[in-house]
Amino acid sequence: MTKVSESIGNLGLSLLLVAWASGTQAQTIPVSQLIADARPGAVVTVTAGLHHGPLLIDKPLTLFGAPGAVIDGDGKGDVIRIAAPAVTIRNLMIRNSGTDLTAMNAGIYIEKNASNAVIAGNTLQHVLFGVYLDGPAGTKVIGNQIEGITTLRRVDRGDGIHLWNDTGVLVQGNDVSDTRDGIYIYVSPHNKIIDNRIHGVRYGIHYMYSNHDVVAHNVSFGNRAGFALMQSDHLVVRGNRSDGDRDFGILLNYVTYSDFSGNSVKAVIGEKDFSGIVIPSGEGKGIFVYNSEFDRFHQNVIANCPIGIHVTAGSDHETFYGNAFVGNRVQVEYVQNADEEWSWNGVGNYWSDYLGWDMDGDGIGDVPYRPNDGVDVLLWEYPSASLLMDSPAILALRYVQRAFPVFMSPGVQDSYPLMKRSGVALAEKRTDLHAERD
Repeated sequence: MTKVSESIGNLGLSLLLVAWASGTQAQTIPVSQLIADARPGAVVTVTAGLHHGPLLIDKPLTLFGAPGAVIDGDGKGDVIRIAAPAVTIRNLMIRNSGTDLTAMNAGIYIEKNASNAVIAGNTLQHVLFGVYLDGPAGTKVIGNQIEGITTLRRVDRGDGIHLWNDTGVLVQGNDVSDTRDGIYIYVSPHNKIIDNRIHGVRYGIHYMYSNHDVVAHNVSFGNRAGFALMQSDHLVVRGNRSDGDRDFGILLNYVTYSDFSGNSVKAVIGEKDFSGIVIPSGEGKGIFVYNSEFDRFHQNVIANCPIGIHVTAGSDHETFYGNAFVGNRVQVEYVQNADEEWSWNGVGNYWSDYLGWDMDGDGIGDVPYRPNDGVDVLLWEYPSASLLMDSPAILALRYVQRAFPVFMSPGVQDSYPLMKRSGVALAEKRTDLHAERD
C-alpha cells in the first residue's frame, strides 16, 4: 500500500508540475505575439499582471483586459498604436507613455485609417496624451479614466483626449484630470462630446475650427476655464456645468450661429496674486463673449461670479432670454458701442438685483432692467477712478444719466425682466425654443 500511495503521489506531483509549466508558458507569451497570431476579428484577452508595450494593432480585433491586466509603455513612444479599422480596446490599465510632444506620444494613438475604433472602460495613467485621434472617423471613446503626467509642467503635457480632423466621433462618460486640456477638438466637425467629467487641467473642453458639434452635460471644475470655444460655428452647447473654475466658465472667441441652453456656471474664482487679492482685470467671468455674433443664450444660470457675463470686441446680434443672473458682483460688463436688447418675444431674463415692480402680476417687470451706466464704463476704462465711487461728482453723474437718458452710454437693456428665478419657465411657454431667430 505504501508503494501504491507513493506512486499516486508522484503522479499527482508530476501533473501539478506540468500544469504549472503550461500556465507559465501561457503567461510569458508577449501580448504583441498574441496580436500577431490572432485572426482578424478575434478577441485577444490580456491576462492579469504586468505586460510591456509598445503594442501595434494592425488588424481588426478586440484587445480585452482581464481584471488586473496592465500594459506598461516603459516611458517610450505610444503604449498602444492602432493602425487598422474596427479595433476595440477594453478594460485595460495603460500607463507610462513617452514624453515627446513632437511625436505626440499617447496611451492610445489611433491612426487616420483606423476608423470605427472603440476605446472603452480603460484606465490610462502617466500618459502624455491619453487618447490621440489622428483623423479616424467614427471613433467611440467611452467610460475611460485618464490621468496625465503630473511631474511635467502643464505646458509640456498633452491633452486627455485629442481630436484632429475627425468626424462622427462620440466622446462620452470619461473622467480626465491633470492633462494640458481635458478634451481638445481641432478641425473636427459633426462630433458629440457628452457626459464627461474634467478637472485639474487648463481648459476643460477646448474647441478650435470645429463646426456642427454637440457639447452636452459635461462637468468642469478646478480648471483655468471650463469651456474654451474658439473659431467655430453652429455648436450646440447644452446642459453643461462649470463649478469653481478659475478664469472663465464659458469663453467664446469668434463663435457664431451657436446655441447655448441649460448650462450652469457658478463660483468662477478669478486670478489672484500671492497675497490672495484679485489682480486688475483678473476678475473671474462666468461667460466671456469676444468677437462672436448671432449666438443664442437661453435657460442658462450664471451665479456667484465676480462678473456674470463680459461682452466685448464686436460681439453683436447675440440673443439672450430666459437666463438667470444670480448674485454676481457685476452682472454684466458690456463694452460695446451699440445698444443691445436682451429679451426675445416679450421674455427677458431673471436678475437677482432687479428692483422694479410687477403691477399686473404677469411675472414680468414693468420697468426695464439696465445693468450698466456711464459710471460703470468709466470704471472699466479707468479702474483707479473707483476711489471716487462715493464722491458727489459720481452721484451727480448717475443722477444726470437717469434724468436725461440721452447722456447714457450704449449698453444692455432687458425690457421684460423676469420677476422670479422660477419665472424662467415662462420663457418655455412664451417662446418657441426651436423656432428660427426673427
